[in-house]
Amino acid sequence: MKIQNTIQSIVGVSLLVFACVFWSALAAGDGKPTLCVGNYQSEADAVRQLARFKKTHSNLAEWKTREAKIRRQILTGAGLDPLPKKTPLNPVYGKKVEFKGYSAEPAGFEAIPGFFVYGTLYRPLGRKGSFPAVLCPHGHYRGPEGARQRSDQQHRCATLARMGAVVFSYDMLGFGDSQFLGWNHSHRQALTLQTWSSIRAIDFVQSLPSVDDGRIGVTGCSGGGTQTFLLTAVDARVTVSVPVVMVSAHFFGGCHCESGMPIHKTPSLETSNVEFAALAVPRPLKLISVGGDWTKNTPKVEYPYIRGIYSYFGKEGNVENSHFAKEQHGYEFSKRQAMYPFMVKHLGLDPAGVLDKATGKFDETGTRLQKTSEMRVFASRAKMPAHTLKPGSRVTLPR
Repeated sequence: MKIQNTIQSIVGVSLLVFACVFWSALAAGDGKPTLCVGNYQSEADAVRQLARFKKTHSNLAEWKTREAKIRRQILTGAGLDPLPKKTPLNPVYGKKVEFKGYSAEPAGFEAIPGFFVYGTLYRPLGRKGSFPAVLCPHGHYRGPEGARQRSDQQHRCATLARMGAVVFSYDMLGFGDSQFLGWNHSHRQALTLQTWSSIRAIDFVQSLPSVDDGRIGVTGCSGGGTQTFLLTAVDARVTVSVPVVMVSAHFFGGCHCESGMPIHKTPSLETSNVEFAALAVPRPLKLISVGGDWTKNTPKVEYPYIRGIYSYFGKEGNVENSHFAKEQHGYEFSKRQAMYPFMVKHLGLDPAGVLDKATGKFDETGTRLQKTSEMRVFASRAKMPAHTLKPGSRVTLPR
């Protein structure tokens, strides 16, 4: 698969260079954190690790103690403790285009003064009232139309908008518009900047007058799945979370934007992406997994562990797993079909006109796929504000 090959390439080049040069001293000893990269452990070791984790909690109070430690370790390891100061978003918008049932427009904002997040804002048309919002981060696909321009991403965003959601689909660092305007994904602050950008993306959608602050969903695939569970773990404003083909007990993420900083293992706490995903509890969480990648064991390993934590809250009904044993890594039609009803149920979307009751399928033919040129927030670097940070700059977080 192209996505898997891309991830392997990232592991082989940028991640190893970054990890070896920047964190080798930390992992060498002296009680420093350890990086857990890619297939950090075997599947059998992962099962044993979860068994060790389970011994630390057997009730709600014990889990809440562990939960607080895990959340703090994510923020500390990612360089976000304390959280940066929230500065003006200064949103910018491009040309809005209206289609049947929804509109799409390029939109961006400053997560940090001079550091922009680029995306597309999809809004429902022909509806009144306040709307839930859904954030859609993307994965590591680097094809000619990667990032948020991917057809599968456009389909899911447009379809959610047609059912009444305000959707913000945004580029990761060094992808899409970010890459077009000079940034590289190998930037050593990628994990920090992407996670902070996702937090600020909630601020952005909540600033829109039509959005219901109490209904915020997030869903992404692969590296976008990592952003989905990390954002859900650290920001309680997320009310529904659907990470796709990413939650694994033995695979920790193959990119430095996922595992290149010490968020998993320190002298005081060992954890994994399974517990990161579990920090959604008791909020609605759906794991979508496949037989053709590192999520192949989800129905018997990761999902039961997380469901056990939901049982402490009496909320087992809020966590689900859709597993596609014969499918590969990606967010194809079948996986989107598993996501839509979960979002409809928990965000209060209206599927009328999209859901075919006879087949049970959500119709995506109403999507008008846009060209990359139509989706640019800025046509060139020359069009950007004068205070824009130089691509590749080390970004100082406002405190």
